[in-house]
This record gives sequence, structure tokens and C-alpha cells, in this order.
Amino acid sequence: MNQPMDISGVKVLAFDADDTLWDCQGHFEEATDRYCEILSPFADVETVRASLFQTETKNMPDLGFGTKAFTLSLVENAVKVSKGKVPAEDIGRILELGRGLLHLPATPLDGVEETLRYIEGLHRFDMVLFTKGELLDQESKLSRSGLAHFFSRTVIVSDKTTDEYRNLCRDCGCQPQELLMVGNSFKSDIRPVLEIGGYAVHIPFHVTWELEHAPTFGHERLAELEHITQLVNLLGGV
Repeated sequence: MNQPMDISGVKVLAFDADDTLWDCQGHFEEATDRYCEILSPFADVETVRASLFQTETKNMPDLGFGTKAFTLSLVENAVKVSKGKVPAEDIGRILELGRGLLHLPATPLDGVEETLRYIEGLHRFDMVLFTKGELLDQESKLSRSGLAHFFSRTVIVSDKTTDEYRNLCRDCGCQPQELLMVGNSFKSDIRPVLEIGGYAVHIPFHVTWELEHAPTFGHERLAELEHITQLVNLLGGV
């Protein structure tokens, strides 16, 4: 953990969901590996992955984030990579990959439940879940995780922009400097919060989606942790 920061004025703790509270990207990586195997008659792994990234990037303004958007990009990219020759049965297999992601376990990562219970016991912070993606998909994962009872509210947005963080502050009845965001993505969970004057805790996950890659930097209102259990030390003295 880096140097301590003064969070005595923080009232609201916002938590990211995917790859902060449970593994999401790991399951997407496994699905992508199987996808590359399906398309192996048409292109090598590097070509398929590079083309998929281009397809997802192109589709982002129209489809946004989430499993359904990912599945549509898988199908579109399969047609593109195979030049229209991908068999119908393989399209079916690809659709099943996407459907499987709609039911990923959402098992809390090691230390998550204990840490949330500790913070809840402090009776010091309003705890909210702030995540992006497709509404039904995110709600379903939260339900399967068994963590919903820790949060006073759940906010699901199409993207985590500075405007959405300001809206979150308004809805929670706090000023930006009274908000602390906990998440794994520097691009979505850290940088926008710092830009509006809030606090952030960055807990990197072992794998990051390409579209979430962003340069990192140090900041007086930012803490870098290796594991979510270190929040206990960060918040315990507040």
C-alpha cells in the first residue's frame, strides 16, 4: 500500500463489481480461448484476438459493455474472420459461449465478504455498488454473489464517466470530496473520480480487458492496494 491519505471527510464508499468483488474477466478470457479454437480453421489465435478487439471497439458506441454486446461481437467477428464461411453449427457454439457467461458463478473473491462485513460494522460509511454494463446481467451477478445486502443502493450505468460520478454523488447526497471509489480499472474506477475531486482505491486484478487499459499515475487522493483486505487498515483508523 502506498502512503496514507486523509479520508476523514469520506461518507460514501462506492464499490465496483466485476473483477473487484468477483472474477469476471477471467471467465471472458476462457471463453475467448475457446472461441479462438472454434475459429482456428480460419485464422491463428493472434489474428482472431486482434480482430475481435477491433470489432468490440467499433461496436462499443452502439452496444456498450456487457455479455450480450460481447456475444454479438463474437458472432460478427467470426463472420469477418472466416470471410462468411463459418458453419452454422459453429455460430451455435459461439452463442453458447456467450450464454454461458450470463451464468458465470460471481463467487466473491478471497477476502471480499469479510472486508465488506468489517466496513459495515464500522457504521461510518454508506456503502453503494457502482458498476457498468447491461442491467439484467449485472443484477443477476449481484444476486448470485450473495453480497447485495451489504449495499444501500445499486447503480448500474452504461459507462463510468465523470458525469455519472457526479450523478452518483447527487443521488447519495454527498459532495465529490466525500466519495471514495474502490475498483480494479484505472480507466473506469479511478481516473474519473479523481477528476471530479473524489478519492479512489485502486486494486488491480490479475487480468485486464484490453478496452480498460489506461496509463496510471500517483495522486494524493489515491491509494494503491494489492488486496481488498487491506481496506481494513486504510479505513480502520477513520
